[in-house]
Amino acid sequence: MSEDQLCLNISVSSAPSGRRKPLTTQQRWARKKQNGKRNMNSSSQEEERRYKQRRVEEPEEEEQPPPAERADRRAPQKKKDGGVKTSSLFKHNPDIPALLSPAVSQVKEKIFSSDSFSDMDLHPHLVATLNKVLNVSTVTSVQKQTIPVLLAGRDAVVRSQTGSGKTLSYAVPMVQSLQDLQQKVSRSDGPLAVIIVPTRELAQQTFLTFQKLLKPFTWIVPGVLMGGEKRKSEKARLRKGINILVSTPGRLVDHIRNTLSIAFSSVRWLILDEADRTLDLGFEKDLTVILNSLNSTGPSRQNVLLSATLTQGVTRLADVCLNDPVTINVSGPASSDPASSDLSGPATDPGSADQSESYTLPEALQQYVVVVPSKVRLVCLAAFILHKCKFSQNNKLIVFTSSCESVEFLHAIFTAVLSTNQKPPLSFLRLHGNMKQEERSEVFKEFSVSQSGVLLCTDVAARGLHLPQVTWIIQFTPPSAAAEYVHRVGRTARIGGRGSSLLFLTPSETAFTTELANHNISLEEMKLEDILSSLMMDDTFKGRGKYHSKSSSKALEQETRERATVLQTEFENFVHSDAESLQNAKKALQSFLRSYTTYPAPLKHIFHIRHLHLGHTAKSFGLRDAPQGLGRAEASGPGAKSQKKKNQKRGAQKAAGKSSSHREESLLRSEFSDGREGGKERKRRKKKKTGGEEEE
Repeated sequence: MSEDQLCLNISVSSAPSGRRKPLTTQQRWARKKQNGKRNMNSSSQEEERRYKQRRVEEPEEEEQPPPAERADRRAPQKKKDGGVKTSSLFKHNPDIPALLSPAVSQVKEKIFSSDSFSDMDLHPHLVATLNKVLNVSTVTSVQKQTIPVLLAGRDAVVRSQTGSGKTLSYAVPMVQSLQDLQQKVSRSDGPLAVIIVPTRELAQQTFLTFQKLLKPFTWIVPGVLMGGEKRKSEKARLRKGINILVSTPGRLVDHIRNTLSIAFSSVRWLILDEADRTLDLGFEKDLTVILNSLNSTGPSRQNVLLSATLTQGVTRLADVCLNDPVTINVSGPASSDPASSDLSGPATDPGSADQSESYTLPEALQQYVVVVPSKVRLVCLAAFILHKCKFSQNNKLIVFTSSCESVEFLHAIFTAVLSTNQKPPLSFLRLHGNMKQEERSEVFKEFSVSQSGVLLCTDVAARGLHLPQVTWIIQFTPPSAAAEYVHRVGRTARIGGRGSSLLFLTPSETAFTTELANHNISLEEMKLEDILSSLMMDDTFKGRGKYHSKSSSKALEQETRERATVLQTEFENFVHSDAESLQNAKKALQSFLRSYTTYPAPLKHIFHIRHLHLGHTAKSFGLRDAPQGLGRAEASGPGAKSQKKKNQKRGAQKAAGKSSSHREESLLRSEFSDGREGGKERKRRKKKKTGGEEEE
């Protein structure tokens, strides 16, 4: 009986009556969650047991991290093919397309000739100065062709590759002719030669070259006029007398209009160096004022135009200011006989137009391109700089970007994150047009004499500057034309030296390599993974991974990505550390977007604002916010978060009734607007208002 009772008790406890109280929704969710946890724990234990058993049975297989360790990662996601993604830095990126490398027959130009300056009909003191002071004895090809033409008194258009010695090709014959005048030159004669250059740094460099050349001829006085200097001191120098005047166009026009002591009655030489850049910068009106002032008085003069790239604007300028010029093109079939090189109209010859499409680059220049998704651009640049400046010796890098704000942003973030974590700290300098002239001159001198370091700059440093021992040119922002590419990379591999260049492109911009190939410029691809792998050489940005396998490619890729993510996090922490850093990053992003809209029409199919993923682009500036919030001021204080949510909700309600095209238009306008788009609407309202008042 007791046994029956015991059985009865068991049956009652295990099987309740059919009138059991149903579970609530909350209880059902709790039970489901508990069952899920139990299943997950049992499956992970089973997976780990199988993994250990497999390690015992197959010891020669590639080393992989245990599953449980992968599960503990902050952003674990297992891909279908078995790989592992670490963070959002490498998620949702566009596929990197295969680069097409068309066959290119690169135009070659011989730098040096077999002649020396002593073989030319030059003053012995001038030859000695070239040999001892400038350490130059061999004549380059452009100098061999240009010097005899200019000594013969002819006008000339000179085209030769960057770093081929174009400055000396006009400076040597100028000094030779001025010291050879029967009536000795004096300061009171005023300017006998005027040299126009586009940038202040190039003006300073050209002035220093003349100072060295004129050491034996102390009665010939050089001088320089440029923006940023005190006008009062420049006027004083002009009153005392300057015989060889080097100037930027804007400052010279300023003195023509406001300085009575400047006179061009004795000018015998006019040199337009980097003439195409002078026109590109909008100095066409200033050049007109200068030419009118020179033409109004004075004897007939010699005119010379020089550049590595000659545009249609330069040919028009040559037609205006040159008289029966000799065209010297070193990469083409050149002749020392001026009569054989005559071109009455440089633009009329169809062959010369075709030739102008093909640019000449130094033979010792190695050119690379890397295709980088927008999100990874900042980390990739930082990894490349670390590799070249920390793990290699005596490397000098120049990094070109599109705007002054981008230069300031990169300088601040690299100095804070990369320099502080390195011993010795890396040297970062900046150069752009918004800096004071004293700063610009100091940076130029410091980078010229340094053995290593990084110069972050805009295109202000792309023309004519001779910065010694520059080993790498990095174009972080693609140039606006193939000609600009030529001048940027021309800062390295100068005068027969060696150098390398690296061009950053996003997957949507890869067609630019075809555009360069049309100008006989060939690039070799450098892989993104190879650049990021340099982070494995140092444990400063080590991730939380425990992968020590050197044989497993998957583990190495995982660790590299983790380190890249740590570095990106460091950048983002710096950007969001204070309001000023955040504002600088937003300004840099906005200026980048504005500059992206200024690419010329022939390149719009490659560089179009609609091809950019604005969120990914913001990531490359260390920003975590969505781009829609860039135009609004940052909220601060205890109620900032709630206010931000209210603004977002209000914005979503307003945007709900608008079409997608209108939303896109307003988004783009907010990113790079100059504030003039609403002008028409305001005028209409004003008209309505005034009309209503008149009716009353």
